[in-house]
Amino acid sequence: MTARTYRDAYGIPHLRAADPLELARAQGRNAATDRAWQIEVERHRALGTSAAFLGADALGWDVFARQARLADTARRCYDALAPATAEWVRAYVDGVNAGLAEHGDRAPEFAAAGITPGRWEPWTPLAVWLSHHVLFAGFPTKLWRDRVARALGDEHIELFATDGPGTSGSNGWLVAGERTGSGAALIAGDPHRFIEDPGIYQQIRLACPEFDVIGLAVPGVPGIGHFGHTGGVAWAITSAMADYQDLYRERLRRTEGPGGPGIEALGPDGWQPAAVHTETVEVAGAEPVEIEIVETDRGPVIIGGADGGGEAISLRHLPRAEAALGFDTLPALLHARTVADVDRAFDRWVEPVNVVQAADTEGGLLHRVAGAVPLRARENSLRPVPAWDAEYAWRGRHPMPRAEVHGTAVMANQRGLAAPLGVEFAPPHRAERIARLLDAPVAWAPRDMAAVHMDTHLTSARPLLDLLAALDGLSPAAEKLRGRLLDWDRRMEADSVEAARFAALRSAVVRRLAADPALAGLAGPSPYPDLFLPWLALLPRVAFALETLLADDHLPGVDRAELVRAAVEETAGAGGEVTWGATHRLAPWQALPGADGTADEEWPGLAGDHDCVLVTSSVPGFTDRSARGSAARYVWDLADRDNSLWVVPFGASGLPGHPHRRDQLPLWLSGGLAPVTTDWTRLTEEP
Repeated sequence: MTARTYRDAYGIPHLRAADPLELARAQGRNAATDRAWQIEVERHRALGTSAAFLGADALGWDVFARQARLADTARRCYDALAPATAEWVRAYVDGVNAGLAEHGDRAPEFAAAGITPGRWEPWTPLAVWLSHHVLFAGFPTKLWRDRVARALGDEHIELFATDGPGTSGSNGWLVAGERTGSGAALIAGDPHRFIEDPGIYQQIRLACPEFDVIGLAVPGVPGIGHFGHTGGVAWAITSAMADYQDLYRERLRRTEGPGGPGIEALGPDGWQPAAVHTETVEVAGAEPVEIEIVETDRGPVIIGGADGGGEAISLRHLPRAEAALGFDTLPALLHARTVADVDRAFDRWVEPVNVVQAADTEGGLLHRVAGAVPLRARENSLRPVPAWDAEYAWRGRHPMPRAEVHGTAVMANQRGLAAPLGVEFAPPHRAERIARLLDAPVAWAPRDMAAVHMDTHLTSARPLLDLLAALDGLSPAAEKLRGRLLDWDRRMEADSVEAARFAALRSAVVRRLAADPALAGLAGPSPYPDLFLPWLALLPRVAFALETLLADDHLPGVDRAELVRAAVEETAGAGGEVTWGATHRLAPWQALPGADGTADEEWPGLAGDHDCVLVTSSVPGFTDRSARGSAARYVWDLADRDNSLWVVPFGASGLPGHPHRRDQLPLWLSGGLAPVTTDWTRLTEEP
């Protein structure tokens, strides 16, 4: 049969075809129909050509994408795929190209940007995936730690360790059948990423005689990798917070030889030739920029070069080093029927490294890490290491940890199952809070999970409030504010004035601590590209490590009590009865901000905070606006797939003004979840 598209009440696509290849073509065509502008922006970002129409603000990313050789790495990984997987990816790309040719011009952003849809290559989906995830593990944190060690001493290298502003995470939990009303397992959670409009996750169903899967796809990438339900088995992931990318300090020098000028890099075996060529990055409204692309035996040079002393930093990661990304996992997941099938499929996964939970209708349960982490010296995980020292070479791969499930299992980026694989993990608050909520004597059902998704208790407020409680000699206004905050229930609700006052106090503390002379060596501009600023700026680092910095005397010379005293006097003097939601507003990323007519002030206010289960991250001390949070929420029911629930921040369509562009936003804000509908008779077929 010819592939057919159906829609539910929220416009979510349900695709039906005669075989997996025809279905892959249908998925690609649908991505181009529903998300043409979005996937074309991602293609250009992966190629390093987005500044040609987005302007100078996109130049830093394009330079990095070129220097890191994302497109060439994708080609290598595609060439290494199993033949059947490569054929499946090609079918998807054929669908994308057909859909762009037929429907791409419906997206008005193309005209606004002055471009037309381009043509996808067979390897483009792998490039899109790399573009989304190359910064996922936060390798720029190694540059920050190196700076901390140089400014404060090696003993402080991990002082600011925390789930910081440049990372992504997730909540996830599995409730075994013994704890549910149906007697079958539930899997629930929400991936935390920068909120993009349109969203990075697309609700979709893929059905053919071989399989029938619902889940969250990434537009521009075939299959359903991270969150899916086949009817017999369901799975979900969170970031393992593993460290699997290394930075090497390189020494480079220019050479002259029979073949012309070149570059050499100092490695463990002496000076070796490096690959080098130049590329030109086009920039809308500005002159083009010519850049030199250098790659040593460790990997592509992403900072510095052969001039100015020849100091540089290269990036080494498995997709580039071994032409391995893990895409052979994706079609295997679609065919999965049991937990054992999901387990075998994830054995092939490489990057990013995730914690996986799965359950099936036979009672099988799975809790494991999936991906690849190189074995190497611990120093590699902390900071850039010298390329010329063999001590820092890779020596195989880590085994992936796994654990038994007893009643419930919670994964929230905390130090736990994946502890041997990483350095920085999220504070334990989200995981402990979820576990505490799940310990309630409840026979859990899918609808009950919204109460966990939307929990706003802020455990990390304790150190600041403890210091506040111990102060004496405050002014009357500060004394009144202290009383209100000590009586506060520590819930970051959107309509809470106390939550807003706490956030204002926290921001004042962050700014004062960042300005303290003890941290002067970390202030000032970074010598590294602005792209890495979220990982390298002092104020965000203080903001996200505040709990640690206030809990103990980690910083000699910093009087924590007096710092909080000055901050509470400042905050009390500001006055006002503003609610948290008045300033803590959604701030999604858009490739062309305002192209759909939405002004910044029109985005809604939010409950939650960085360390709440309801993650809505801002940067205390800099802004209350939230750019990171739940990119989707889901509940997979193994008793009956039609009892499953899901929601995304915006909607199924990427077209401005479309009825399903933002029809899920009210649900997402309130904690509501849309029903999963799999009965074909309750769906509407598109002509």
